[in-house]
Amino acid sequence: MYLHSVNKCFANTLFVLSLLILTLSADVEAQKLDNIISQKEVAYKIKALSADSMNGRKTFTPGIEKAARFISAKFEKAGLLKWQKSDNYRQQFDMAGAQPDDISIKWNGHTLSVENVTEMSTEKKISWDTQSKVKVDSITNQAEFREKLSNYMQPTEDALVWVHADLEKEFSSLKHFLSDQMNFASAPSVVFVLAKKFPEEFHIDISNQLTTKQAANIVGYLPGESRPEEYVIFSAHYDHLGIDSTRSGDKIFNGANDDASGTTAVMELAKYFAQKNTNQRSLIFVAFTGEEMGGYGSHYFSEQLEPDKVVAMFNLEMIGTTSKWGRNSAYITGFEKSSLGSILQNNLQDTHFQYHPDPYPKQNLFYRSDNATLARLGVPAHTISTSEMDSEPHYHKVSDEVSTLDLANMTNIIQSIALSTESIISGSDTPTRVEIRELK
Repeated sequence: MYLHSVNKCFANTLFVLSLLILTLSADVEAQKLDNIISQKEVAYKIKALSADSMNGRKTFTPGIEKAARFISAKFEKAGLLKWQKSDNYRQQFDMAGAQPDDISIKWNGHTLSVENVTEMSTEKKISWDTQSKVKVDSITNQAEFREKLSNYMQPTEDALVWVHADLEKEFSSLKHFLSDQMNFASAPSVVFVLAKKFPEEFHIDISNQLTTKQAANIVGYLPGESRPEEYVIFSAHYDHLGIDSTRSGDKIFNGANDDASGTTAVMELAKYFAQKNTNQRSLIFVAFTGEEMGGYGSHYFSEQLEPDKVVAMFNLEMIGTTSKWGRNSAYITGFEKSSLGSILQNNLQDTHFQYHPDPYPKQNLFYRSDNATLARLGVPAHTISTSEMDSEPHYHKVSDEVSTLDLANMTNIIQSIALSTESIISGSDTPTRVEIRELK
């Protein structure tokens, strides 16, 4: 009886010691996380990226080049390797754009004003008529406008798109947007025409002057120890809207939340996982360019990868504000399309942080950010965000400044992303693939 009591006491002592060791280990890990991903560092990086001196980080401007150098320096300081044996962290690609010299358009037997035509092209000459092998499409209401335009930002064939005359305001905005729009050098052409009726008969002649420019994603990686050919991606876009010189007062779209917040998170996560140095799968950290122009950076990046080797993609978009559920929470777009969200939820079930499914399905967010290109290839690629997209007061406005953000909450979000993705990085969890057919 005495021996049994001693053994029982010894067993209880071992149990208590085990719990203490686990608790101490957890405390040590939490302390490491706090030391590496700190609010001080988060504030420094996001303030630098969204400073007036960056001039809104518009693609092809000196401002975005300055941002590219800043991100590259942080990747180098973190110890990331260059991607695909490059000499630097820049993944460069060519873009081309067209400015019309002359437009002539006949539409159902009538001559239309050049003000009723806008294009996205990389061709010196467009000459289409009713007999041409060109896709003819239509946009007749506001609901179609955003959905179809998103598809035409990366066209797969030449297309003539009739926009109903009732959408004159939307067409005017589109024309302004396309005035300096560029595309991949070999991309098909899309011509948009504002008119009252569908084109039963048409003849379009456009002569263009072409310009070419280079854009660059910023990419670094950490090779996996036991599964180097399996990739986990952390991404955000570092471009924004630049400067609107026609405005009075503040002219700079600083883009603190959109998406200096996500880019800051990518840099912080790169630093964290590089110091932790336990990743079994390879980690790719990428800051995309051209998201505000139509997702060109992520599109180019996806073409350089074998999608079957990409296990997961965490795209970070506007995480600087508190979500609709308050602090310590975020949502995952396309939550139901793979098991990735459930894995992250499970990994944080004993913490104060929560992930939720996207509460804004009508906003079509899963298809509107840089995760979409790889998701269309079957990759469990999702965006993590906190932005209240049905009522975001500073979205695409010059008021998107650091002063409007909750940096303490943002720091906690980045830490939670680090913790919740650990089982995927270690190889113990593998999310299910996205069904490609539903994204066609």
